[in-house]
Amino acid sequence: MRQNVIDTVSAMTAALERGDIDTVMSFYTDDAVVAFEPGAPVRGEEQLRAGFAAFAAVKPDFRYDNGHEVMLTDDIAVHIAPWTMSGTAPDGTRITQSGLSVATLRHQADDSWKIMLDNPFGARLIA
Repeated sequence: MRQNVIDTVSAMTAALERGDIDTVMSFYTDDAVVAFEPGAPVRGEEQLRAGFAAFAAVKPDFRYDNGHEVMLTDDIAVHIAPWTMSGTAPDGTRITQSGLSVATLRHQADDSWKIMLDNPFGARLIA
């Protein structure tokens, strides 16, 4: 099950890199909460789509070079992974960011996993 959680996060990330927002959304529960900015979580399909579209617009290239940690209990998983991202702003400026992704996923009846809480800026609390 641990690998299934990692595969879910990896597939969602790949869809985001392709700019495939419909597929990105398919990896999230209907009541998902996502922090597109540190300390500013949002919910609702419209806000999530807008946030993912903004990320996709920079043509992101995400890396999880330091691995993934997954903690499981029954139908809930916590996925923790340091990440780096490079991309290009609409004005051509190169963008680089990094952070610590902390996501909670719920096991679904069809045996898939869906993300319910997604905070890519978990490291901001570690000063």
